[in-house]
Amino acid sequence: MTFIKKPVARHPKLPVNKMGLTRRDYEGLVSTLCAGCGHDSISAAIIEACYQIDLPAHRLAKLSGIGCSSKTPTYFLNKSHGFNCVHGRMPSIATGANLANRDLVYLGVSGDGDTASIGLGQFCHAVRRRMNMTYIVENNGTYGLTKGQFSATNDKSSPSKKGEQNFYDAIDLCVMAIELGAGFVARSFSGDKDQLVPLIKAALNYEGFAFLDVISPCVTFNNHQASTKSYDYVREHTAVMDKLDFIPEKTEITAQYEEGQTINIAMHDGSNMTLHKLDSQYDPRNPVSAAATLKERYLEGQVVTGLLYVEDGNGDKDMHEILNTSKTPLNELGRDDLCPGSDKLAEVNKSLQ
Repeated sequence: MTFIKKPVARHPKLPVNKMGLTRRDYEGLVSTLCAGCGHDSISAAIIEACYQIDLPAHRLAKLSGIGCSSKTPTYFLNKSHGFNCVHGRMPSIATGANLANRDLVYLGVSGDGDTASIGLGQFCHAVRRRMNMTYIVENNGTYGLTKGQFSATNDKSSPSKKGEQNFYDAIDLCVMAIELGAGFVARSFSGDKDQLVPLIKAALNYEGFAFLDVISPCVTFNNHQASTKSYDYVREHTAVMDKLDFIPEKTEITAQYEEGQTINIAMHDGSNMTLHKLDSQYDPRNPVSAAATLKERYLEGQVVTGLLYVEDGNGDKDMHEILNTSKTPLNELGRDDLCPGSDKLAEVNKSLQ
């Protein structure tokens, strides 16, 4: 694999965030993906989101599996922790790392093949364990590294570039994530930065399992006229469920307005946010109606984007609360804590008899 470093020189007056870092500090190496690949747009959105939330690079652990999508962590946050796993096994590595050091921010980047095919079982258990991480799927419906075979998310009505018919129905990872208990589920389009960046910011700040399915057309193998994952199809059939932005936790801002109404709200930094209240037929806090809406819109040929589901209230316990793990990261524990002696071991063994 070829890695190309970006030039070190930069303009001395680039804007900085609260960490004193510029956007360039959040970049990685030069991308070797196809020109125009939607994955590069997602990398740019991750860079922008991390810059805006003032995330220190050393606090982020980025993980991936195998595929075009799994190359993308190379192209953002070059100074963060990183681990490139074998095909479909990223959730296992993320689980182990999360259990060892709960203080890091975990970002998993995967693909539709890496997640919905060989890694489907791993993905399901990562969700149901309620691991505290952000899981992004760069979804193009095809295996780009191996010349364009169908993935499990490719729509049945969507033939290959060569005209081959797909005989199987697509797996909707958002519906699956909701039904398995993910507390935050969203879908976006790689070409819609205004929607994608706030969703990534919100996901990174969510405590629990946050899942983002990002439609990312493959410009080489799955961007033809008949593809439902192509740029033109998604732009023509997108059904945006909400207009949103992410607001860091500060003094509460309240607003009262009617269903279906759109209003502008002044933010803490002096900017304005436009709120659009959905009607009573759709409730992002109701997992049943959220999954049903996704299925109904899919049958109508629409791609639903936006915040699809968020757990109301405190929600269920996360993985660390369920397992009652140490609040101190394991790499910070001393020898006496890690090796309490034979008496403690005998006590544990006795409790299991």
